[in-house]
Amino acid sequence: MWFGWFGFNAGSALGAGPLAASAFATTNTASAAAGLCWVLFDAVRGKKPSALGFCIGAVVGLVAITPAAGFVTIPSSLFIGTVAAIVSNVVVHWKAKTSLEDTLDVFPCHGVGGLVGMIMTGLLANTAVNGANTTGNGLFFGETALFTVHMIGLAIVIAYTFIGSMIILKVTDLMSSLKVTAEESKVGSDYSQHGENVYPYDLSTAKESI
Repeated sequence: MWFGWFGFNAGSALGAGPLAASAFATTNTASAAAGLCWVLFDAVRGKKPSALGFCIGAVVGLVAITPAAGFVTIPSSLFIGTVAAIVSNVVVHWKAKTSLEDTLDVFPCHGVGGLVGMIMTGLLANTAVNGANTTGNGLFFGETALFTVHMIGLAIVIAYTFIGSMIILKVTDLMSSLKVTAEESKVGSDYSQHGENVYPYDLSTAKESI
């Protein structure tokens, strides 16, 4: 995914040039920073650092840098990855204490990472990065127009996705219940919903010796 993201961000320049090189470098830096920050933040909170944690952090960094890739400096991308990892980590921790169902932490990682990235672009975009950047400077560089547009866009996107998702979920729930019963949950949704078994034995009763 990390390697493929280079094609997504740097490839969006549609040519080999300063914009593509800048997007490539900032994408790599933000992802690396976010992965390391996620692991270190876990350690500070008393959790054991893990390869999975690094991978989650790296993805958060990739998501966060995407709006800004090619329009911020490498030091700024380092900051973006770090901030996104901390914010997403906190939201993941908060979500775990609620009854919200998001098994893969899609919103805390992809959703929140994208929100942070959009805000950071409005703050840190710099026209001096490369000649192709004509979007204007961010708030930290003395201009308010770009930041204002990003905040308006952010509000519109949040409203659109929330309302649209609610409509889709309600319609889907009318056709087929989105919540599994207690019995189906005990059996396992792999089998009860899809007729497949991921594991050759019942994990609710089986114990694997180490």
